[in-house]
Amino acid sequence: MALLEIQNITRMFGGVCALNGVNFSVEQGKIHGLIGPNGAGKTTLLNILSGMTPPTSGNILFSGKNIHMLPACRVASLGMARTFQNIRLFPAMTCIENVIAGQHLIASRPLLPRLLQLPSAWRQDHEYEEDAMATLSRVGLENRAQVRAQSLSYGERRRLEIARALASRPRLLLLDEPVAGMRHGEVSQVAELVRILAGEGMTVFLIEHNMSFVMALCSRITVLNFGQVITTGSPDTVSRHPHVIEAYLGVDKSS
Repeated sequence: MALLEIQNITRMFGGVCALNGVNFSVEQGKIHGLIGPNGAGKTTLLNILSGMTPPTSGNILFSGKNIHMLPACRVASLGMARTFQNIRLFPAMTCIENVIAGQHLIASRPLLPRLLQLPSAWRQDHEYEEDAMATLSRVGLENRAQVRAQSLSYGERRRLEIARALASRPRLLLLDEPVAGMRHGEVSQVAELVRILAGEGMTVFLIEHNMSFVMALCSRITVLNFGQVITTGSPDTVSRHPHVIEAYLGVDKSS
C-alpha cells in the first residue's frame, strides 16, 4: 500500500521547469531511492514533499491526505521528517540538545508545572532525555551526547541530523544525501540503521549519489533526468534500463 503518492507534480521557477509531470508512489515500510544527475530536480522534489516549496501544479497524497499546499510545520506534524543536503544543525548546542529539539512535535511540556518546579515536570524532562539518548545510540553517537554539534566530524554531523529527524518518530523519513562525505564504516552503519527502521515499519525515501549504497539498500528506485521520471523499478531493472545508463550511469560513446 502506498504511503506517499506523487501525482503529476510540476514546478516552475520563472521560465525554468525544474519538475515536469512527476508521477510515482512510495510504499509503506519500504526504502525508496531517488537518483539522477545533478540538476535533475531531486532536492526540489524533496522540498515540495516536505512543504518547503509549493508545487506549481499536481498533488501529493500522504496517507491518503492531500498535502501539496500545506506548510512545512503541518506536513511535519502529520508524520514526515527530513534531513538536508547542506547539514542544518544548532552548532552551539550539544548533540543531546539537538535531538531534544527534534522532539518538539511529540513532546508535551506544560508551562505551569515547570514554573512551580513540580516533580512531574522533572520526571517528564528525564524521560525525554532518556529517549534522546536512545536515539543517539541508534546512530552511534551515545558517547558524544554532551559534545557541541560544531565540534563533531562531518560524518558525525550527518548522523546527528538523522537522529534529530528520528526524534519526532516519523512515519516517513526523507533523507537528502545521508552518506555524502562519510567513510566506508559510517556508510555501512547508516545503511544498517535504515534497514532496521524499515524493518520496524518506517518508510524511508532517500536521495543519494552513492550508487552502491542505493542499489544495496532500496527495494525500489525512481530515476529523474531534466525534471522528468525516466523509470521506477527494482534496483536490477533500473540498473539495466538503457536510458538510465545513458543519462546517469554513463555509456561508452565510442562503442
